[in-house]
Amino acid sequence: MAVKTEKLSGREKAAILLIALGKDYSSKIFQHLKDEEIEQLTLDITNVRRIDAETKDEIINEFYEECLTQNYISEGGIDYARELLEQSIGSTRALELISRLTSSLQVRPFDFARKTDPNQILNFISNEHPQTIALILSYLEPSTAAAILSKLPNEKQTQVVVRISTMDRTSPEYVREVERILDRKLSSMGVDDFTVVGGIQSIVDILNAADRGTERRVLEELEVDNSDLVDEIRRKMFVFEDIIRLDKRAIQRVLKDVENADLTVALKNATEELRSLIFENMSKRLSEMIREDMEYMGPVRVRDVEDAQQKIVNVIRKLQDAGEIVISRGSEDELIV
Repeated sequence: MAVKTEKLSGREKAAILLIALGKDYSSKIFQHLKDEEIEQLTLDITNVRRIDAETKDEIINEFYEECLTQNYISEGGIDYARELLEQSIGSTRALELISRLTSSLQVRPFDFARKTDPNQILNFISNEHPQTIALILSYLEPSTAAAILSKLPNEKQTQVVVRISTMDRTSPEYVREVERILDRKLSSMGVDDFTVVGGIQSIVDILNAADRGTERRVLEELEVDNSDLVDEIRRKMFVFEDIIRLDKRAIQRVLKDVENADLTVALKNATEELRSLIFENMSKRLSEMIREDMEYMGPVRVRDVEDAQQKIVNVIRKLQDAGEIVISRGSEDELIV
């Protein structure tokens, strides 16, 4: 007797699909999943007993329809996907798939901007009001937003950062108005309540992705009138000077992944305290070699120093994301024991 697939959870369906696909394809899918997702699916797979052909075919067909829907949305947007699906599988089923996938795919406004070169977006929005720019950047990938932010005039950079940091919930009507002004079609989320966008974490992500010069300049200018805001942003992000907050084990782990050439340039304008801390956590022979290289290097462009420092910060953030090191934010509540 066939199992009613509507009674199965999404994970149960995924487990059955992976079994049906076979170990070769399933192993390739596992390579794109998080560890916790693999653990959950492995458990579900072990709990699957006997599944009849009808149920298996129904789940495979459902998977195919969702893949097709996702492709339609990516290629031509929501309206295009809905039109094609209605012609092939009917209005009811099309609406069901669209509703589920727009939620899971997090289809958001300004979808067109996320597929456009940052320089083109910059030309398009550079003369807009800082509030408008802040709204758009909040919806973009941090790396794209950082590229745009770094090329705005210094004064406007600060204004945009302030607005992103203080942004919380924006009404759909305002979002639609911004897109209407920009003469772009709204990529609807299919919901009519308020959309959470911006905030401190948003600007932290953007500044973390920005080049070192933009990051430093924005924070310095912002600190003049918004020192509390800068303190809050700094507590959530990591900059090169914050290496002094790392413990010895973390510094030694970071140095394993850092190129000696980058470290030599990065330390050119570092404080003596930071230099000493780094030299203390490497071999005497290596520290002497780097000191000698720094001495004979001669003048170095500030931009080159900042780029080298940013490379080291990127290594630190990567190790933190992988759980190999822990960065203390200085709060008593976050002390590690």
